[in-house]
Amino acid sequence: MMKNKLMLKYTLALLGFILLGQTSQAQWTGPKVKPTEKKEVKYGPLTDKNRKDANMEAFRNYGLGQFIHWGLYAIPGNEWEGVSARKGAAASEWIRSWSGPNAPKNWKETYDNLYKQFNPKDFDAKRWAKQAKAMGAKYMIFTTKHHDGFALWPTKTTDYNITKTPFKKDVVKAVVDAYTAEGIDVYLYFSVLEWNNPDYFYKAPQTEAEKAKYNKFLQYTRAQLLELLDNYPKIKGFWFDGTWDQAWIQSYDFTYNLEKELRAKHPGLIIGSRFRNDEYGKRHFDSNGNLLGDYEQGWERKLPKDYSWLDGNDWDAVMTIPPNGWGYMKDWSGLYTKTTDDLLDMLMQSVSMNGNFVLNFGPDGLGNMHPGEDKLAKELGDWMKVNHEAVYGVRHVDLPLSKLGYYTQKDSTTLYLSVFNRPVNNIARIAVAKNAKLVPVSAQILGDGKALVVKHADIGLDLDKQTYYDVYIPETYKSNRAFVIKMQMGNPASQSEKLMDAKM
Repeated sequence: MMKNKLMLKYTLALLGFILLGQTSQAQWTGPKVKPTEKKEVKYGPLTDKNRKDANMEAFRNYGLGQFIHWGLYAIPGNEWEGVSARKGAAASEWIRSWSGPNAPKNWKETYDNLYKQFNPKDFDAKRWAKQAKAMGAKYMIFTTKHHDGFALWPTKTTDYNITKTPFKKDVVKAVVDAYTAEGIDVYLYFSVLEWNNPDYFYKAPQTEAEKAKYNKFLQYTRAQLLELLDNYPKIKGFWFDGTWDQAWIQSYDFTYNLEKELRAKHPGLIIGSRFRNDEYGKRHFDSNGNLLGDYEQGWERKLPKDYSWLDGNDWDAVMTIPPNGWGYMKDWSGLYTKTTDDLLDMLMQSVSMNGNFVLNFGPDGLGNMHPGEDKLAKELGDWMKVNHEAVYGVRHVDLPLSKLGYYTQKDSTTLYLSVFNRPVNNIARIAVAKNAKLVPVSAQILGDGKALVVKHADIGLDLDKQTYYDVYIPETYKSNRAFVIKMQMGNPASQSEKLMDAKM
């Protein structure tokens, strides 16, 4: 009987976890479900939706960013002594969680001592920053500490930090200074979850002793975040991770006040929606559907299919090159790695819906990017040099979706169409409302500069509320990548004909 009760309890708990997961994931796979009843929420948002300050305006204008996952996990590179961890660990930076028959003996102890080997002799933050700038990145997110708890800065809160390695130097300072010098804004990734911290709790602490122990962890976390703001005042924001466990979720009063403290200490600080939850356990959005933070932080390795899904929120998408490898992976063979064309398509889809696209890099244990990352950065940079004005500071365009690619606009008079699917007849057809005050009147291809022919095409489809403007792409124009048509908008030279419809 006791065994059956335990099994029932386990099954119900598992079912609840699955349902909770489905609920939390739903907002990233379709339109947001609006709460039917308004609740009194004490621990809701601390900032207004769509902040208008300079930092948030800059965030909206970035377009392209870089993520860097770097830490002790770069040493194994998702394998150990010739055995791959792909089937035992979810991703390269999660390798400490490797278990099962193919996991190395005493693996966690081995991993926790990798800091004694961390000596990235090729690390040059200035080289990284110059590459990011050449790629076209306007901001970057850097991992100060991942789930393993190892800090890449000389923190006073724990000995498990960069000063205890052979390298010793402050990696975070080098990165912040180098990227800032190149005009690239820096955000710091920070994992709350720490696998090897004895004071960390996954489930909510129950006893007074457990609560005291977890409170020690909370104060440690607070000290680290305040320390990062003291050490690196040039940063623009935090990118939080590892905030899904019940112990953290039940600490809503602490996290609410900590966010207040961080924002007071660093005015203009930008914090994504992962940091905390309300008193009902709702993460990313409170129980009334209001964004908890300054931008949606749930678009991890995924993109919205429709602009309406975003509900007017600021957002960014963070993306890996291998399927799910954030940290360094020695071996890319047998995996589909995203191509430059894949990434450009995701970039333009993101910016066409008022988002930023952030591409992840995972340097190796010596401080070098993967050769595949170097190649992609170079090719993205070559494309951005020509087409950047369709990426930076652009906004969503309220036009029917185009089969050819993605629209962006700088203002009401400058329209861009990034062409990924070149029409076989070389005519890019632009649909606008029949009563539109502004229509395409001139066009050119970025990087080419020659004026293109633009003609009004009044097709005359019954009940069609659109009219069309055809932009003629010269047959002689050759491109092996997506290209951008820049159009100037002006008053229509002619109106659509109003002919009498036949009676049906």
